Amino acid sequence: MRILVTGGTGQLDRVVAARLRAAGEEVRVLSRRPGPDVVPGDLRTGRGVDSALAGVDTVVHCATDFRHETALARTLLEAARWTGGPHLVYVSIVGVDRVPLGYYKSKLATEELIAASGLPYTIQRATQFHALVRTLFAGASRLPVLPVPRVRFQPVDVRDLAPRLADLATGDPAGRVDDFGGPEILAAAELAQAVAEASGRRRRIVSVKVPGETFRAYAGGGHLAPDHLDGEITFARYLSEQADAGVLGYRKR
Repeated sequence: MRILVTGGTGQLDRVVAARLRAAGEEVRVLSRRPGPDVVPGDLRTGRGVDSALAGVDTVVHCATDFRHETALARTLLEAARWTGGPHLVYVSIVGVDRVPLGYYKSKLATEELIAASGLPYTIQRATQFHALVRTLFAGASRLPVLPVPRVRFQPVDVRDLAPRLADLATGDPAGRVDDFGGPEILAAAELAQAVAEASGRRRRIVSVKVPGETFRAYAGGGHLAPDHLDGEITFARYLSEQADAGVLGYRKR
């Protein structure tokens, strides 16, 4: 199959592309950043997108933008209609329909845009990535007392999610599929403590109640998938593999 991975040079995108290549698929990536097998293009402006999509059977849409998520998808969908209507696999987030966070709302709007596009599609929601959870606590772990919200997280490793996305990319369009979650659900205090210890710092962790509609949704587990403990790589294992566990490690895809 000829598969395009958008983003291509981010943390998830690289692993997905490598997984597909290892399976013998013909893979190209769409990115504004140079790299191996990269087709230069920009979903924000549309530059190069038509060329990247030419002759493609499937698109795995991993590129994301916290401010322009739906606009990126709209550009991609418009180009896809003109280039044969490939199968679109979209990576979303568990809880986008339950947590009233601005970015989550844009991910949900993008899901709805894709579903109404008339193109064959598959939507995969996943829980928060290990690197993102690490980032939430790494900077604050330098404080002598670390306040953390009374919420839980279910972090997942991109190396666990990538095989699922590769299977979806080479399969038939399936609409919205079952959520994909990390292997364990842990309190924020436990995760913060793990990050602090991995960085060699001893910190007092204090759980605090945070007001507001968004944190009420988090406290209620709206971002969790307890029936889908799919991943195998735990947060502790992920941290043990990082040479700089106390340093911010997440960047936008």
